[in-house]
Amino acid sequence: MQELVLTPKRPLGLMGFLFVAALLSLAFAMVAGSDGVRPGLLAEALSGGLAADDARVVLELRLPRALSAFAVGGLLAVAGVLMQVLLRNPLADPYVLGTSGGAAFAALAAILAGFSAASVDAAAFVGAAAATLIVFGIGGLRTGFAPTLLLLTGVVLASGFGAGVSLLLAVSPDATLRGMLFWLMGDFSLALSPTAPLAALAAAVVVGLLMARALDVLAQSPERALLLGLPLTRMRISVLLFASLLTAYAVTQAGSIGFVGLVVPHLVRGVTGVRHAALLPASAVAGGCLLVIADTLSRTVLAPRQLPVGTLTALIGVPLFLYLLRQTLPARER
Repeated sequence: MQELVLTPKRPLGLMGFLFVAALLSLAFAMVAGSDGVRPGLLAEALSGGLAADDARVVLELRLPRALSAFAVGGLLAVAGVLMQVLLRNPLADPYVLGTSGGAAFAALAAILAGFSAASVDAAAFVGAAAATLIVFGIGGLRTGFAPTLLLLTGVVLASGFGAGVSLLLAVSPDATLRGMLFWLMGDFSLALSPTAPLAALAAAVVVGLLMARALDVLAQSPERALLLGLPLTRMRISVLLFASLLTAYAVTQAGSIGFVGLVVPHLVRGVTGVRHAALLPASAVAGGCLLVIADTLSRTVLAPRQLPVGTLTALIGVPLFLYLLRQTLPARER
């Protein structure tokens, strides 16, 4: 990866735009339903002009689900920023080290065993932590955090977990198979309490801002970090643990959702530059907006049937990322 240049760009204008985009995406989520988009629905709900059942749908079902999606999208985007700094590779994302694969395998095993929803969340978190520890042991601590070895270890580990997930799906009874598939591809249908995810997102942004100067130095080069006297190994361990923790928590909230942590930081970085005091909060808001829109489309495109939100993020993320990749490649490499 080429050395990153810390070029300040237009963070204030972008944050203003993203703030408006966040409000619009949440409003869209509240007014869009199986009966189409009703622009006046939000005003009626806030003014008390809706029937009790309609108001409950808007304020107690759609709004909490949209806020949960916003929080999870923000967490995945922040984790993506951290992973890309750690590996010094703009193609890295929260799933590259096998964290998501470990969470998915453990959660599906818990579902197959008939555990409660709380136990499934706990299993997903344990699986994500175990995957991170395996990558630490094989590709990190003994080699001084060689980015290439970490990346390869994560890819191999993710492939192994993928095979394990396929095995669990193959032996699952039909009664649980659909729920397992929806969890695997992302589902916010049971996300009715956004308080904890939003608090986690706020804490993640605050912690990230406290680390911003160190992340700026690490993004330039490890040698510069050492030259400035930063504890390089401890800093890398902290970034990896923090990113893994955010990913694990996001997975426990909504299942496995891809491309948010890959595409959003890459897109935002083109506007803010790589100064993390601007990149981290902007990525958090942009990731939240993307996932709110994807989740809203997932429940309305084929209403009353719902699509896995991970399918929508892939449909949005793949062409967008290919376009961004095309734009950022040097002319001689095209």
